[in-house]
Amino acid sequence: MAANYVMPLAAMCQITHLVQKAAKFGQFNEREVEGFLQSIVNLTPDKPEDVYPDHFALKSGYRTLLAQLTPQGEKDVEMVKYVGSLMQLERALSSNKKALDMLAKRLKDIERQLQHFNLCDDTIIAAFADIYSEVISPLGQKIQVFGQPELLKQPAVQQRVRALLLAGIRSAVLWRQLGGKRRQFFFGKKKIIVQAQSRI
Repeated sequence: MAANYVMPLAAMCQITHLVQKAAKFGQFNEREVEGFLQSIVNLTPDKPEDVYPDHFALKSGYRTLLAQLTPQGEKDVEMVKYVGSLMQLERALSSNKKALDMLAKRLKDIERQLQHFNLCDDTIIAAFADIYSEVISPLGQKIQVFGQPELLKQPAVQQRVRALLLAGIRSAVLWRQLGGKRRQFFFGKKKIIVQAQSRI
C-alpha cells in the first residue's frame, strides 16, 4: 500500500504538464484532461486506483516523473515548482476545516451540474476554476503560472489552468492520504523510481 503514493505523484506530474500545454500553447485536449478532471469529483473510490480512470494518461505521468528523478532524464524546473506549490497548498487546505467544508459543498454542487453537462463543458470548467480561485488559492502563496502572456489574459485559458490546478490539488490530497511525504524525495527516491518503472 505504501508505494501507492507514487500514483498520485505521477498524476501531479502529468497534470502540471497539461497546465504547461494550456498556458504556453493554448492546448486543452479533452481526451488528455478528462480523466484528471473526473478525479476531482471521484471522492469515495473503492480503491485508490479508481480515482484515475485514464490509465494511459497516468502512464505518461510515470514517464514524466521518471524524467525528473533519474540522472539521464530531461529535467523540468517549472514542473518541480508546480508540484511543490500544489503540495504546499494542499497542506494549508488539510488544516483548514472551513475551507474543507466549503470545498465539499461546492463539489456537491458540481455533481448536480454533471447531470446536465459533461466534464469538459465550459460551465463545469468554469465551476472548477471558481472553486480553485475562491477556496484553494487564498489559502497560501499563489501558484505562479508560466506561459504566454497573451494566452494567460484569456478567461477561457485561465479557467482551464485553474481547473487543472484543482485536479492537481486532488492528487496532492490523495498523495498525503496514501502516506506521501516530502522527505521521500530525498530518502526514498530509489523506491519511487522502481515503482514508476514498474507501471509504464
